[in-house]
Amino acid sequence: MTDPAPEAPDAIAPIPGLGRRTARGAVVTLGGQAVRMTIQIGGVVVLAHLLSPHDYGLLAMVLTVVGIGDLFRDFGLSSAAIQATTLSRHQRDNLFWLNTAIGAVLTLATFLAAPLLADLYDEPDLVGIARVLSFTFLLNGLATQYRAGLTRHMQFAKLAAIDIAGPAVALAAAVLLALNGVGYEALVVQQLTTAAVLLAGAVVLGRWLPGLPRRDVPMRGLLKFGWNLLGTQLVGYASNNVDSLTIGVRFGSVSLGLYNRAFSLLMQPLTQLRAPSTTVALPVLSRLRGDTVRFGEFVRRGQLALAYTLVAGLSLVIAAAEPLTQILLGPQWTGVIPLIRFLAAAGMFQTLAYVGYWVYLATGLTGVLLRYTLVSAAIRITCVVVGSTWGVVGVAAGYAVAPMLAWPLSLWWLSRHTPVPLGALLTGALRTIAAFGACAGVGWYASTLVDGRWTALLTAVGASLAFFGLVWLAVPVIRRDVREVVEVVALARSGRGAKTVPTAA
Repeated sequence: MTDPAPEAPDAIAPIPGLGRRTARGAVVTLGGQAVRMTIQIGGVVVLAHLLSPHDYGLLAMVLTVVGIGDLFRDFGLSSAAIQATTLSRHQRDNLFWLNTAIGAVLTLATFLAAPLLADLYDEPDLVGIARVLSFTFLLNGLATQYRAGLTRHMQFAKLAAIDIAGPAVALAAAVLLALNGVGYEALVVQQLTTAAVLLAGAVVLGRWLPGLPRRDVPMRGLLKFGWNLLGTQLVGYASNNVDSLTIGVRFGSVSLGLYNRAFSLLMQPLTQLRAPSTTVALPVLSRLRGDTVRFGEFVRRGQLALAYTLVAGLSLVIAAAEPLTQILLGPQWTGVIPLIRFLAAAGMFQTLAYVGYWVYLATGLTGVLLRYTLVSAAIRITCVVVGSTWGVVGVAAGYAVAPMLAWPLSLWWLSRHTPVPLGALLTGALRTIAAFGACAGVGWYASTLVDGRWTALLTAVGASLAFFGLVWLAVPVIRRDVREVVEVVALARSGRGAKTVPTAA
């Protein structure tokens, strides 16, 4: 919750047809991210044939360390602005200048500290890479509150347009440079171009000019929310990136390049697909937090939607990892096959636990989230460090084991502090893991019985889908789950139906 503001408050108010608008927003947002994911994967495929693992390893070394700064740049203030019950014009102005100032400081600090980063990895080329990428902090700092404003007012189509344009323009620039013989510099230009285009789009579509900062505006509530969320994100970032840092320091740029391609091919698109669900869920749950029944039902259905889309897709990746890698990346990247399988398994459990992140933000319990994140981070760091004893594949295995151990703990902790239906979330997640895990196993086994990349791919996918069809016919609760997800999609497409978020049957 934020401090009350007397001047022209922008309040979260009930929206007529919230369920319909939410469903439409989800479809628009996920559709936009699907296009962005296609661009992401297309970029991985095209650039993997033009650049080397060493080039990607260099970029990954910088992004792993410099990425910490981007969390400070946001400072949790974008989410603070989105979830605030009221947000005055002057509060928003102050948030803009705070994010911009933090971005400018981080740009200067990274520029000056670039030699230290190069010394850490013993790679002199990292100096120039880090100094160029440091300017993304300033660009992203300027864009932060523009994007938060669009999200707060549920203008999902505009956000989707921005998020498609940035990566598309940046990929075109990177491919053009790579075709002309430019190496890792093409990847650096891609990162900088993305930030610049996202800023330009947010400013144009945001239609807002910030005023000068003011000291007499109540900011304590917003800053407290942001500080707690920042702590959570820092801990989460450290645990999420201990794998790349460990590989870069222990095994070098080529090994890190292989791991980075596996991560970029799978986990980055997955993150891009999951993140919009927060964009849709946060403003809705912020409006429903006074209604326990509808709040819990939204969370339950949200988990089902993630399970029957993203988790289902990850099971297909596990089944077809070998032919997918051979087709998309080529022979020099065969080392990523086992990495992709382990990362996909990790992604399944991360996705099922993701609804908890919505709830913590919507209810303002960032302190509670921070305490849980400390525990889950300790689990992940331990698993990754122990796994590194067996090389890069061991790191990926440790990364997969960690969310398997932390997932049930996350739901239990969530239920202690928020009004979520623990039993429904646990049983729903377990049955989807069982169903799609079995589909992955059947698809993988079927693919080993045939020859040829494309034949193996089609066999893996076909066998997985056929097996799920049998599960759907045999298990009534699976049919009910699928029907509920389909109803949400139909509501969004038709524009008819319930005027509010549905309650439990």
